[in-house]
Amino acid sequence: MVSFFICLFVLIAGYALYGRYVERQFGPDDRVTPAVALADGSDYVVMPMWRVFLVQLLNIAGLGPIFGAIAGALWGPSVFLWITFGTIFAGGVHDYLTGMISMRHEGKSIGELVGIYLGTGMKQVMRVFSVVLLVLVGVAFSTGPAALLAMLTPDSLDKVFWLAVILIYYFIATFVPVDKIIGKIYPIFGLSLIFMALGVIGGILFQGYHIPEITLSNLHPKGTPIWPMMFVSVACGAISGFHATQSPIMARCMNTEKDGRKIFYGAMVAEGVIALIWAAAGVAFYETTGGLQAALTELGGQGPVVYQITSTLLGPIGAVIAMIGVIACPISSGDTAFRSARLVIADWFGIDQKDTKKRFLLTLPILGVGAVLTQMDVQMIWRYFSWSNQTLAMMALWLAAMYLYRNAKNFWLAAIPATFMSAVSMTYILMAPEGFKLSTSIAYPVGIVFALGCLGLFMKASVLKKDQKADKAA
Repeated sequence: MVSFFICLFVLIAGYALYGRYVERQFGPDDRVTPAVALADGSDYVVMPMWRVFLVQLLNIAGLGPIFGAIAGALWGPSVFLWITFGTIFAGGVHDYLTGMISMRHEGKSIGELVGIYLGTGMKQVMRVFSVVLLVLVGVAFSTGPAALLAMLTPDSLDKVFWLAVILIYYFIATFVPVDKIIGKIYPIFGLSLIFMALGVIGGILFQGYHIPEITLSNLHPKGTPIWPMMFVSVACGAISGFHATQSPIMARCMNTEKDGRKIFYGAMVAEGVIALIWAAAGVAFYETTGGLQAALTELGGQGPVVYQITSTLLGPIGAVIAMIGVIACPISSGDTAFRSARLVIADWFGIDQKDTKKRFLLTLPILGVGAVLTQMDVQMIWRYFSWSNQTLAMMALWLAAMYLYRNAKNFWLAAIPATFMSAVSMTYILMAPEGFKLSTSIAYPVGIVFALGCLGLFMKASVLKKDQKADKAA
């Protein structure tokens, strides 16, 4: 239990110390923000800092830091280290810099930012990559809640009915101004996510459960390697590329750059705390990783496990909170995913979103594609999302590193986690069942070589930019 509290303290200290260092390196100032300069009553809308923080938290979190942390707990308390240090040195840096760089470029989406700093070729890749990723997220977060609602309601209200209801809601939330639904409802769900986590850790501590101390031993019941599998399973709560698609939404709603650390880095640390609590619940509630694995298998996944933990620890109130979380949180992630997809495509083709008709015509086909994809095997979709999510984080960090280099800042604070995530991404796809299924003897060295190669290309590009700048000056 001591190591859990140490990690909790380090997370909070990381926000206060390292978060402030990252902020100083970026250098927020008093310039007019996109929300003010480009106000359009739809996507560029100023909202209070506390509201933006809670919306950002729910946008990036949803059920990610709960489901991912429970999956990560299968490796034992070693997952505490990834959540803690991943949040401080990778996730917080990733979220803060992508959000702030977006603010410096009129709230542009991640694909456009990649084009500015990594070149036209990478921009085209990132545009397609991010749209596909966002639609997959929207699809994955449609079918799960629909199935759960069908279980809780009369037989006449089946999964198809609830799926239609959710997709209609997605259309409305994607289409209407950001402050009308997202800005009003999401802060409530963001608070419920925090209260659920606090209730769970309170139940664990005061009802006699034992949180084991950190060990570097691999405690996974199936012997699944920690590297890189745990680093992909626990994305939200450590680092997630999906966040780079969400931060521009709030970058268009902030009144001052100086709130960036509270909103972007702060929301990531809050998500890390939530993930740490749920990882602790996973390793404590079922006593062993084998017990957790058995519960996941017998109950049918993380959703029922969340319900069992909260209802046991918190009683009927906990059951209600759990149901709100398991249903509302993924829906909230789904609609902001579709909204982000609309913004990415609008930036891509220069479609003015102030025009209601254009917004409508862009939203309709995006939701239409999503509706078609809900008929596919969502589990297969989700497995590929896990890898593509961390690959997106890798590219976003390289973008951030190049931004810092061009502005004569300490680019290593982004380049080091970018190199690390490059190794994670390549090693995972080489080893994973949905990838090439190669042995560790091949995947591990290839992953390291790939990561070092990415670092080498970055350094070469940096030198080239420096030489070009010198030539222009001459």
